[in-house]
Amino acid sequence: MYADYAYLIVAMPVLAFVLCIFFGWHLPKGGGFFTVLATFGGLILSLGIFKEIYPDKIVHQSIPWFANFNVGILIDPLAIVMLLMVTFVVTLIHTYALGYMDGDPGAARYFAEAALFTAAMLGLIYSDNLLQLFIFWELVGLCSFLLIGFWYRKPSAAAAAKKAFLTTRVGDVLFLAALVLLYNNMASLNLALKPGEYLLQFPVIYAHIAQIPPTQLTFIALCLLGGAVGKSGQFPLHVWLPDAMEGPTTVSAMIHAATMVTAGVYLVARMFPLFYAAPNALTVVALIGAFTGLFAATMGLTAFDIKRVLAFSTVSQLGFMMAGLGVGAAVGVAAVGVSIFHLIGHSFFKALLFLCSGSVIHAVGTNDMREMGGVGKYMKWTAYTMLIGSLSLAGFPLFTGFFSKDEIIKIAYEYGVQINYLPYIMLICAATLTAIYTFRLWFVAFTGEPRSDYHKHESPWIMIGPLVLLAVFALGFGFFAQSGFYQYLDTNFEHYGVDFHALGVIGGHISEAGAAGGEGAGEPFIVKILPYIIAIGGILVAMLFYYWHKLDPGLVTSERDPIRRLLLKGYYQHEIFTAWFAETVVYGVAILFNLIDIKIVDGVLNKISEVTVGFGGNLRKVQTGVVQNYITAVVLGIVVLVIVIEIGMKVGL
Repeated sequence: MYADYAYLIVAMPVLAFVLCIFFGWHLPKGGGFFTVLATFGGLILSLGIFKEIYPDKIVHQSIPWFANFNVGILIDPLAIVMLLMVTFVVTLIHTYALGYMDGDPGAARYFAEAALFTAAMLGLIYSDNLLQLFIFWELVGLCSFLLIGFWYRKPSAAAAAKKAFLTTRVGDVLFLAALVLLYNNMASLNLALKPGEYLLQFPVIYAHIAQIPPTQLTFIALCLLGGAVGKSGQFPLHVWLPDAMEGPTTVSAMIHAATMVTAGVYLVARMFPLFYAAPNALTVVALIGAFTGLFAATMGLTAFDIKRVLAFSTVSQLGFMMAGLGVGAAVGVAAVGVSIFHLIGHSFFKALLFLCSGSVIHAVGTNDMREMGGVGKYMKWTAYTMLIGSLSLAGFPLFTGFFSKDEIIKIAYEYGVQINYLPYIMLICAATLTAIYTFRLWFVAFTGEPRSDYHKHESPWIMIGPLVLLAVFALGFGFFAQSGFYQYLDTNFEHYGVDFHALGVIGGHISEAGAAGGEGAGEPFIVKILPYIIAIGGILVAMLFYYWHKLDPGLVTSERDPIRRLLLKGYYQHEIFTAWFAETVVYGVAILFNLIDIKIVDGVLNKISEVTVGFGGNLRKVQTGVVQNYITAVVLGIVVLVIVIEIGMKVGL
């Protein structure tokens, strides 16, 4: 019954968008309650559908659109867990925003854009074909541009919005290229499609992956990965994500926890059979993900903007998710459940952390942690809920983040045994740094004495309530849901009859046990306890520096330290992309081509036209209009012709 109304999951936020944009200006809180009710309604519908399809059913609805394309809804285990997470987390964020955005003159515009953003993400999740997913993918990018630049009168916000839009466009072009390549390859197979089947439907793609040439599969997979890299902030297209902090904190929570950035991970998970069949594609995914996890974690060590630290942690955790999918080359389809479990758990504690930081900023009036200190004395609810989120992010035992991150590290070790240890080593280092910078943030902001004069008060309950609910999930979701979650997600591709063993032969994978989702190499004792050591050890290191003050951070880094300066500058990525690449390489190439165009192409054409016009001008002088002159010219011509003929006859021509 609920499945018949699945379209309302997207339709209700779209309706909220229309109501807020046209009538919100005249309603309390900008009509934000429309957006809250719409997403809450989507949560109720998603729960009803989950109850109907669990544990062994799916929902697939489709209507023709044009040519070989359709509009459809596909709700399988992968889609339903994402729908539940997005609707739940975004409902809490929108509820929090009723308090956070109260009094903002643009509240109606904010809630309208937030509703459309939510609709786009939900539509992306339950699309049954790649073209429809791409359309919603682009709408997500548009809404992120609008929300990041919400305070568009701030030059920094406008610049951040443009940076996000342009950077993600690079990935979107690659995604579009993958779409075209895949369509051409599918069309070349001359498939006899049954009624209701269309070329780019996911079930049809899964059924015919093995018929596409391996080289083409690799090209398609790498282009899809390029799209995911742009949207999910992987290296080197991650540079937009820290700057996305220029929007309201609720926007940061949506982008960094429940929507946009998770879209790239979801895309790779949705197309996992294709990645598994493409030679070396998952190796690239694993290396990019693991490197991103470590790379971003190093920058989180030195940042002082509380939201920026969390932004770097988002980039790092997205790297964990991508690496979790990439190491599926060794463990097979089990990697999908492991990666998505971390995505779901991360959405809870990262939304919690961002909303807590919003409460702190709301009270203190600054993002700079160096001006905070002692906040925990006056904001106990915020401090304790953020402590739970920090423990989960750091991977402290028995918290949600521990269960999901530990499993990724475990399968990365198995990948190392079979293929390459580099992703495992990078993830271990990234996990250690995560624990350190997370509690550096918490100790600096919430302990000690106040370092500035700020309003010493707790946030209102409309903001505290969502924090408490998210803290409950950040604390207990991993412990209670892990085993059931993996068992449910492992069946996702069984609904389509995907043969991972056959695809593994095409992709050149060596683990038949992994292809079936089984366990491979046994783990030494030190590998099993390493996640515990990392989490607890990282927190103790942070306590030594920032809580007990037994060690001076200056012993490790000083103001003149080149490494610290390198990290504060974000490895000079802005300078490399802007000053060097954009302004020197791109602008220099543009000038060179402009000179070639003006001096050579236009020069040759101008010279030809000049000669032609000059010749025509001289020839025009002969056209006097006097008949006698023409007769004279004809006679002279005949005389010359006769002389030439005569000479020719004499020389024997």
